[in-house]
Amino acid sequence: MIVSNNLTKRYGDETVVDDLSFTVRPGVVTGFLGPNGAGKSTTMRMLVGLDRPTHGDITIGGRRYQDLPDPVRHLGVMLDARSVNPGRTALNHLLVVGETHGIARARAHEVLEMVGLGAVADKRAGGFSLGMGQRLGIATALIGDPAALVLDEPVNGLDPDGVLWLRQLLVRLAAEGRTVFLSSHLMSELSLIAEDLVVIGQGRLLTAGSVNDVIESVAPQTTRVVSPDAARLADAIQASGIEVRRVDEGTLVVTGHTAREVGTIAAAQGITLHELATERASLEEAFMQITRNAVEYTFRERVAA
Repeated sequence: MIVSNNLTKRYGDETVVDDLSFTVRPGVVTGFLGPNGAGKSTTMRMLVGLDRPTHGDITIGGRRYQDLPDPVRHLGVMLDARSVNPGRTALNHLLVVGETHGIARARAHEVLEMVGLGAVADKRAGGFSLGMGQRLGIATALIGDPAALVLDEPVNGLDPDGVLWLRQLLVRLAAEGRTVFLSSHLMSELSLIAEDLVVIGQGRLLTAGSVNDVIESVAPQTTRVVSPDAARLADAIQASGIEVRRVDEGTLVVTGHTAREVGTIAAAQGITLHELATERASLEEAFMQITRNAVEYTFRERVAA
């Protein structure tokens, strides 16, 4: 478990992370979101001791990273996949990391196969593509078989096959009871694998919770139903204390209730349905809504005079 407690970081008069508290629980994938300049990278750097908090702390299993007796066995980290000596081969890089922590040499071969780099184990990292570099960074994070994993933008440079591979890997690691915490700008990808979210803006916590709860907090789900007997169905739904809106003669929109609940009401009244579907906002739409007042950098369209 990763716990941030009143975490604050100031550089002179600038507060980059501001009294930030959240918990990343084991057994699920947690997405770490925020606009550019929100403080995500600084938070991750404080997690692994690269920056010192001005106030508060952030811990792994109740201990600061620098106090862990064997950190790579507790927390696997990839903040920058390019931080590898380009002259070393993939295998040599992992062997060096492993040997400094008393990890068996066989583990280096194992994680290379795990990330799909077994065939290029003896190739220098400087000749790797961006995607291959990402895979090597993930292999480095995994070499200690850690209980927790922190990855910053791990999908960068991966082709569709690599994205699918990473998705399956992270879900499997979380299913094993590990803590998986990743930052990404790809909302569509996070919506497929993350169960929990931590969203920050301008260094402050904006919201945290399950993906469904975060989306529901700004955009409650709706159910669209089409029926030849829409008027009678609307009366039955409203009689159950549920909000319903008439779109046209045959279409209703029900707020805050699932298709199953609406279908049950219709079945009890013997009402025929032609269409029934639950709709909700996308994670990207919810993110834009949540962060609309916490954007540090914006793009403005220039119109020629």
